[in-house]
Amino acid sequence: MRLALIGAGRIGKVHAATIAGHPDITLAGVSDFHLPSAQALAELHGSKALSAESIFDDDSIDAILIASSTPTHADYLERAARAGKAVLCEKPIALDLPRTREALTVLASHPVVCALGFNRRHDPQFAALKQGIVDGRIGQLETLAITSRDPSPPPAEYVAASGGLFRDMTIHDFDMARWLLDEPIHFVHAEGSCLVDPAIGEAGDIDTAVITLTTASGRLCQITNSRRAVYGYDQRIEAFGSLGMLQAQNETDTRVRFTGEAGQVEEKPQLFFLERYARAYQHELDNFYTSWRDGTAPMAGADDGLQALRLAEAAERSLREGRRISMSDID
Repeated sequence: MRLALIGAGRIGKVHAATIAGHPDITLAGVSDFHLPSAQALAELHGSKALSAESIFDDDSIDAILIASSTPTHADYLERAARAGKAVLCEKPIALDLPRTREALTVLASHPVVCALGFNRRHDPQFAALKQGIVDGRIGQLETLAITSRDPSPPPAEYVAASGGLFRDMTIHDFDMARWLLDEPIHFVHAEGSCLVDPAIGEAGDIDTAVITLTTASGRLCQITNSRRAVYGYDQRIEAFGSLGMLQAQNETDTRVRFTGEAGQVEEKPQLFFLERYARAYQHELDNFYTSWRDGTAPMAGADDGLQALRLAEAAERSLREGRRISMSDID
């Protein structure tokens, strides 16, 4: 696969390194609105800087990885589909449902392999927990608890353009909930506060939330979010069922535990998503490559992005109106 990268920012750098390390993928070029950033990243990995226009027009480029700013995702996704190129797009496709649906309409009329960057599905721990549920190790799944806390809040200017906590942060948890519950979610109830950084509240957002999801059969999922965890990046999942429980724990650098007279001490969780999900990004890229090579569906696709965004919309409405929201009311 000859794969071009659009976006040379923080996540673009992660993807560029992952592409460069894949034995069956060549980094065909890097594009960014800030040309020096594209040039520096391309040079680092033995590639070249390209304009976005030349990437879409180049028949030798098989696929495009979209890691640019969120407002550009839908346009680039549509252009990739019309150009007949496979595409791996960072989440979200767009910050609103109508624009997301427009992009899916284009994909339907120009079918290409399209993967969405819900990288947590590819995390080895979470994938093993999912397989345990599928294999029936805990019997019938009854409750799911997803904990997701950032180590520190983002700048207020980021918050203002992010689409809010539910679209920016919780959307990963919504996708995990859908994937693990594996049945329609009927109701969403969200509570939220600004307890961490007053600047986030001044920007019109929240930094702390608890969301409850109820499925068609009555299974319950609780998602807990915070923009601050003083001990590091807190990423845990607990699946409880009729025959037992599965837990995915935080990753540490060595997983070494010290035991002494004063008690037990473990390392802090890894600092942030770049460290915690390094292997997930590798597996995500490999899944994309395999889907392109074999013509199979990727683990997470464009419709998964739409459905996670619908849950984010429901959570926002629930918070605003102070009531449980039926997913049948989210068009």
